[in-house]
Amino acid sequence: MIYFREVQRFRQAWYWAIQIPALALLSYLVYRQLVLGKPVGDHPASNTALVIIAATIAVFVIWFFKLELITEVRDDVLEIRFRGLFVRRVILLSEIRHFEAETYRPIRDYGGWGVRRGLDGMAYNVSGNRGVELKLGDGKSLLIGSQRPEELALALQTRIPAK
Repeated sequence: MIYFREVQRFRQAWYWAIQIPALALLSYLVYRQLVLGKPVGDHPASNTALVIIAATIAVFVIWFFKLELITEVRDDVLEIRFRGLFVRRVILLSEIRHFEAETYRPIRDYGGWGVRRGLDGMAYNVSGNRGVELKLGDGKSLLIGSQRPEELALALQTRIPAK
């Protein structure tokens, strides 16, 4: 049974404020060179190179748009998956010694968002500055970014045996 499930995506406005104009400009350059026959610059790329560059960038942007961080609390495990990065971590609830919903500083503490390693341990996050920090039985720390950290902490509290 699933007691908590959250699916998060990278949706920072600043990222898309950069990507959308960049894609629009790239689309215009491809149109100008391939359709209008007007190469750009003194040393323009070949049509093949331009198409490969444009396709690569488009695939990357689409891939980034589809990335998802999925967090689930089930009967005896906490599962974290980063769909699109092929990252999956399963933690037995019995291995969690302590947990707490908290506010953190993603850039200062972990160097940004994603699957990150910081001075305090690993982090899985996609946006915001809230999450649940776990202390595991092996002494390691793990931060799970969440838009609903209190709900995640409550789900853990209901499933982790009292110690």
